[in-house]
Amino acid sequence: MTQTVESTRSEAGARVDSWLGAFADALGAGDGDRAAGLFAAESYWRDLVSFTWNLITVEGPAGVAEVVRSDAARQVTPVTFEVSGEPTEADGVTEAWLKFETAIGRGTGHLRLDAEGKAWTLLTTLDELKGHEEPASPNADRPFGTEHGANPDRVTWAEQREAEAAELGYTRQPEVVVIGGGQGGIALGARLRQLGIEAIIVERNEKPGDSWRKRYKSLALHDPVWYDHLPYLKFPDNWPVFSPKDKIGDWLEMYAKVMELNYWGSTTAKSASFDEASGEWSVVVDRAGEELTLHPKQLVFALGVSGKPNIPSVPGEDVFQGEIQHSSQHPGPDAYKGKKVVVIGSNNSAFDICGSLWEVGADVTMVQRSSTHIIRSETLMTYALGDLYSEEAVRNGVDTYTADMIFASLPYRIMHNFQKPAYDKAREVDADFYRRLEEAGFDLDFGDDDSGLFMKYLRRGSGYYIDVGAAELVADGKVKLAKGQIVELTEKEVVLDNGTRLEADLVVWATGYRSMNGLAADIIGQEMADRVGKVWGLGSDTTKDPGPWEGEQRNMWKPTQQDNLWFHGGNLHQSRFYSLYLALQLKARSVGIPTPIHGRQESHHTS
Repeated sequence: MTQTVESTRSEAGARVDSWLGAFADALGAGDGDRAAGLFAAESYWRDLVSFTWNLITVEGPAGVAEVVRSDAARQVTPVTFEVSGEPTEADGVTEAWLKFETAIGRGTGHLRLDAEGKAWTLLTTLDELKGHEEPASPNADRPFGTEHGANPDRVTWAEQREAEAAELGYTRQPEVVVIGGGQGGIALGARLRQLGIEAIIVERNEKPGDSWRKRYKSLALHDPVWYDHLPYLKFPDNWPVFSPKDKIGDWLEMYAKVMELNYWGSTTAKSASFDEASGEWSVVVDRAGEELTLHPKQLVFALGVSGKPNIPSVPGEDVFQGEIQHSSQHPGPDAYKGKKVVVIGSNNSAFDICGSLWEVGADVTMVQRSSTHIIRSETLMTYALGDLYSEEAVRNGVDTYTADMIFASLPYRIMHNFQKPAYDKAREVDADFYRRLEEAGFDLDFGDDDSGLFMKYLRRGSGYYIDVGAAELVADGKVKLAKGQIVELTEKEVVLDNGTRLEADLVVWATGYRSMNGLAADIIGQEMADRVGKVWGLGSDTTKDPGPWEGEQRNMWKPTQQDNLWFHGGNLHQSRFYSLYLALQLKARSVGIPTPIHGRQESHHTS
């Protein structure tokens, strides 16, 4: 059934009401054919957990029919929809925001109807499970925080926390172990905490935020503050637009404490094995020299987008008389004033490091091995992010949650069409900037289909730089540019495959990171990692993102081919947004709600 907010509707509103009523009836009846008839030949239904217990996008009427007929969809009926506000209409497309209830939860949706009144895109997201709402939900009670009255056996809040920290992992086991305590693990830990799931976050570094503090000193977020809020606690209104690394580190440390996370710093996960019979993991960890075995039901790898540093091995490393560092090990520029430095790579870290070395007076050469997408920060903010994540967007009523939902409503299959105009505009307004870079010999690209930075990030997680000034140094020749592959190190030189020889006191491998599969395989074993398959990418069959088409990020935030094993992470935006849907899947399993999965992720590539 469908409910509307107003008793009288516009023509667009009436069209949406009619469509939702028919769709709800088809869902309730499990009538896949009738539901399919409501969708256009080219159409997309993106569901985040609510009807599939999965993160999945189905395409076309046939895909819709399969969902409606699935055990997962039948489990959650009946369904009621409510239109939030008045639908809008532009360019023949009618858009509407939705709220809905199923037998097990409440959710939010977004609908686009074409000129014929058929669905072009539908987004459905699960917000909460009935009976298991977060304390902040209007459908739940806020914690009281104390005990009124006299009680000689009173236990204070602090004493409860101390007892929990002493017992969890020792005398009682967590439901979830999260390996990785960066922003992804912390965001997920906060979600789990609010849902009443006992979890331990395992992190090699001593304190939350150390993974940021230990990077080169000029590191700062290139994404704006409105894009980077964590769940529940947004950054203060006076927070800088672009956050310096140590400020982020301090925020993460504060956040973990305020959100009362069970955060095990100085702890390394050594191995993990799964017992199919008991449905339980054995996770061996070294906690500050003490070896322990944890027995959670669920294991989550929260390793960002990346895993191990990608450090090439080349002949001559043993004879090179200078220093060799990966960008993750680079301490900053101060010790290299007047030194000759060769930075291998031409993406974000390479530019940041080259810029800071030039500032202290180092003689810097960047080695570009393949083409790079570059977009100026100001241009990105104005044309690619401004409508959703900016001060102006907030003034226009688009807060971070609304922006996240608008972005989520665009299926990945067609997202490049929405991204490309921003980068076409960038080429126009920054034509002189790009001309000077190319005249300096720099190889530029805008992605395989000219869709720019974010599609490159989603497809391969690499190959771009958001310019905050260092590209100008390359264009002006202040940072020297060489191109080619490194074939050898001599005592004092880097040798390229084209015969170029670069004198160096320091070589920095700004060569990125390997897939998080590698770190996972070290812990769960190569066989299990290969069964799960490649993590990250869309299957777009573009550079470094082999097909077939997946429809969603491979193995991220959703069930994998290994029961009870999950992957979580991404940038701050993804860590914030998708942590909810992973947490809800874990909560359902922890309280015994059946979770029949529709369209479980297949493995097309080994790890």
